[in-house]
Amino acid sequence: MTEKTPVDFWFDPLCPWAWMTSRWMLEVEKVRDVEIRWHVMSLAVLNENRDDLPDGYRERLAAAWAPVRVVVAAQQKHGDEVVGKLYTALGTRFHNEGQGPAREAIVAALDEVGLPPELIDYADQDPFDYEAELRASHRDGIERVGQDVGTPVIAVPGADGSQVAFFGPVVTPAPKGEEAARLWDGTLMVASVPGFYEIKRTRTQGPVFD
Repeated sequence: MTEKTPVDFWFDPLCPWAWMTSRWMLEVEKVRDVEIRWHVMSLAVLNENRDDLPDGYRERLAAAWAPVRVVVAAQQKHGDEVVGKLYTALGTRFHNEGQGPAREAIVAALDEVGLPPELIDYADQDPFDYEAELRASHRDGIERVGQDVGTPVIAVPGADGSQVAFFGPVVTPAPKGEEAARLWDGTLMVASVPGFYEIKRTRTQGPVFD
């Protein structure tokens, strides 16, 4: 049996661009021998010491704590295998259905994947029981790419077999089928070049949700 290629993926459930990239990676799982390992990072943690944020974005970051805390609590109490499923249930409601990080949306997502509804109590828990675990997961992802990026972060095999991490790819809509496979192959190709860091252009459209 062919050993699957591990891909580490860091996300904040509230980030629409991470959601786009995650849907692409799920497509890649269908057409390439890869296995996604899901990890939480937090835009709220990333930006908590910044004083130059617009008020609207600051309010959005305040709302970002709840879903991150619930995902981390679910992972700590029920195992790594629930993370991807819960992320899909949350993201579908937040992004595709336009519900945002409402408490009702989080509870419905927990119910969909068979997790106890009591996990919602962690959404506004302060101090948060698993604060150290949340920050460790965030730090693990962000230290691989640097502080000047956001979510998502992916780590893929590089030239010598060790992982190379990137912010992105930022893409919309999420590629499917062979198009998803080509983007994956290209990601591995640039990761195989030790000095490769970045390809970028200005975004001209927002996320396109299915």
